Amino acid sequence: MLYNTDKTVCMVFPPKNRRKIVNHVFPCFKMNNMNLKYVQQFKYLGHVISNEERDDDDILREVKAMFTHANILTRRFGACSVSVKIALFRSFCICFYGMELWKSYTMSAINRLRSCYVKCMKLFFNYPKYQSVTNRIA
Repeated sequence: MLYNTDKTVCMVFPPKNRRKIVNHVFPCFKMNNMNLKYVQQFKYLGHVISNEERDDDDILREVKAMFTHANILTRRFGACSVSVKIALFRSFCICFYGMELWKSYTMSAINRLRSCYVKCMKLFFNYPKYQSVTNRIA
């Protein structure tokens, strides 16, 4: 087996109970005579995994991606008809692959995602700033 030691990392998941922490420093793991680095979070198959066992970082990654996709769609397809815009928005902005894995998150992160969705919809469909977008598209 061949391993890329630049892409291989180690992660330590601390126990929930702080009194059960045995050690804060761990020995280096070696692979191909190279020390592997310890990280607190890394991206695996497009999802951010953190040692805190919280999904907030992955949700914020999704927020950034949604803003990026909405800006690209607005620049390229801003003059299209509403039916075309709806199909594009559903395809590119409402793509929550893997969100069913989100288990432990804060309401702050979910509210950011909700706010991002509304802002992106208003941007792409040219809705006024204070207009409600409830029940516009699912």
